[in-house]
Amino acid sequence: MQNVNSASKPSDLKITDLRVAVVAKAPMTCPLIRIDTNQGIYGLGEVRDGASKNYALLLKSRLLGENPCNIDKIFRKIKQFGSHARQGGGVCGVEMALWDIAGKAYNVPVYQFLGGKFRDRIRCYADTNESHDPEVYAKRMKDRVDQKGFTFLKMDLGVDLVENVKGAISKPLGTTSRSFPNTQHMFTGMEITDKGIALMAEYVGRIREIIGMEVPLAADHFGHIGLNSCIRLGKALEKYNMAWLEDMIPWQHAELMKKITDAVDVPILTGEDIYLKEDFIKLASMHAVDMLHPDLATSGGILETKKIGDACQELGVPMAMHFAGSPVSFMANLHCAAATENFVALEHHSVDVPWWEDLVHGDKPLFEKGFAKVPTRPGLGVTLNDEVVKQHLLEPGYFEPTPQWDRDRSNDRHWS
Repeated sequence: MQNVNSASKPSDLKITDLRVAVVAKAPMTCPLIRIDTNQGIYGLGEVRDGASKNYALLLKSRLLGENPCNIDKIFRKIKQFGSHARQGGGVCGVEMALWDIAGKAYNVPVYQFLGGKFRDRIRCYADTNESHDPEVYAKRMKDRVDQKGFTFLKMDLGVDLVENVKGAISKPLGTTSRSFPNTQHMFTGMEITDKGIALMAEYVGRIREIIGMEVPLAADHFGHIGLNSCIRLGKALEKYNMAWLEDMIPWQHAELMKKITDAVDVPILTGEDIYLKEDFIKLASMHAVDMLHPDLATSGGILETKKIGDACQELGVPMAMHFAGSPVSFMANLHCAAATENFVALEHHSVDVPWWEDLVHGDKPLFEKGFAKVPTRPGLGVTLNDEVVKQHLLEPGYFEPTPQWDRDRSNDRHWS
């Protein structure tokens, strides 16, 4: 240890506290967590956008007294408390914060723990707010390229675009495209007609005319339409050379997803709601999709997402990354993307939030001309700008004490 350039004594570190602060509209609700130690250094993490802060707080009693540098050991202890979609957010936020502490303790950026980096900057892609007018929508996306420097785009392409056109959709009478938020796509009875598919394809075609064929263009949020509608729509979009079609049906139905992938000559992608590597590997090994798309704040955190990328690479499947949160989670994504060879592009969902980068101190700008620089500071590479964060809190309290979460009498062993 005398030869290690560290900021503390890592072997003697102990976790002493976990606290939260919830930021609103950054662009979503973002619960930030702070893990404190007995040596004064702390780590920042973030629960998945839109998730409850309690997903992290319930882990506190399992963390107290642990050495935060034993990240894999702690992760294996707490991962049983996560699940798919937002329910994995607490485990992932804690994992980010542990890496932040370890990086600060050993005075190195997180990507160095992962084996180093494959790239010095991270390509970002931009989602864009929908408009039913293709001219307006195309201009918004062209501005992404011309003004923000994006080299990769994504659009929303939902059945709501055509549902008010007579003869465009067949659906149970009296329902709309928003009638089935909690019903999986195959069980809604909603199908697109040939007329509806032609109109949606024409809409994409008009956008392609304006932005050109050169920039990759992905599509998402199709609506809860049936499997055969997905295939027919995918075929109609082939001539526009889409970068991917995202989450056409729920990811759990791997065999049905493979039917779409095999039928359509456009990349099919899923993954933002999957927790832990096993289901990613299943989809990749079946070649049920062409690309995978973990959200690091759901998939298991930094190291688990790196493992997902490496496993998928062995199976010939590239990895993009979904992200919608604060700069804390953004930094975690940058370290992982830098260290994962088959990475393609990272979503940046906050490009239109003017105060987003002001939430933190670090090497600015965090994002410039379509790319983000890989952080070189220890840990995640940023600290909170307390004054700005306090201006955007969803609820009162800024990392207030949480003694009510110190003890839990449950037996956490998940085997007999």
